[in-house]
Amino acid sequence: MSKHVVTTAAAPAAIGPYSQAVGTNGLLFVSGQLPVSPDSGEIAGNSVREQTEQCIANLENILKAGGCCLADVVKTSVFMTDLSCFAEMNKVYATHFLADMPARVCVEVSRLPRDAKVEIEAIAVRTESRSGTGGR
Repeated sequence: MSKHVVTTAAAPAAIGPYSQAVGTNGLLFVSGQLPVSPDSGEIAGNSVREQTEQCIANLENILKAGGCCLADVVKTSVFMTDLSCFAEMNKVYATHFLADMPARVCVEVSRLPRDAKVEIEAIAVRTESRSGTGGR
C-alpha cells in the first residue's frame, strides 16, 4: 500500500502539519477546506453562501490535482458554526453535487480556523479514466 500527497496552488496551502490531500489504493482523502481564496489568502465573503462556494471551489481544485472530480466524491463532512444557516449551505451544495450524491455528515462546531463559517472535507474514489498521480 503506497500513498501520495496531492498539492496544488489552485487551493489554499495547508495552514498546519497536514496535506491538502492524500491518495492511496484508489481513494483520495481531501483535508477540510476553509473558504479561503487561494489568490488573496483571505476568507471569501461573509455569507454562508459565499463561503460554501469557496470551500467547494477549493475541493474541486484539489480533486482535479488528484485525478478526480466532484462526481467521484463518495463522502463529505461539512462543519458549520451555525446550523440555523444549514438551508443556505445546502442550497449551494446541491448545485455542485447533482447526481449520485455522496454520503454526508453536517455538524455544528463552536469555532473554525480563521473564524470561517463553513469547512468541507471529502473522500473520492478515483476512476480508471482519471487515475493520474496528481501532485505526486
